[in-house]
Amino acid sequence: MKRNLTISLSKSLLKKAKLAAVLNDKSLSELIRESLEEKIRRDTGYSKAKARQSRLLKKGLDLGTKGHITISREELHARK
Repeated sequence: MKRNLTISLSKSLLKKAKLAAVLNDKSLSELIRESLEEKIRRDTGYSKAKARQSRLLKKGLDLGTKGHITISREELHARK
């Protein structure tokens, strides 16, 4: 179900938006709706990716050591 919405835009922004709509063969409403949907999709995608990466960082990665490090820091950084 669609609802009507009233927004306020500056005269110059409205003029640019109308031109962008014409150049893209869309109505102004369609252009604004698509822009809003894209912004929401991008923001939501970023939030989900950030949460996923935060969970990975907290969990840690399996480096094949099974929690046991068999080499000392000094041995690891020894110069030959």
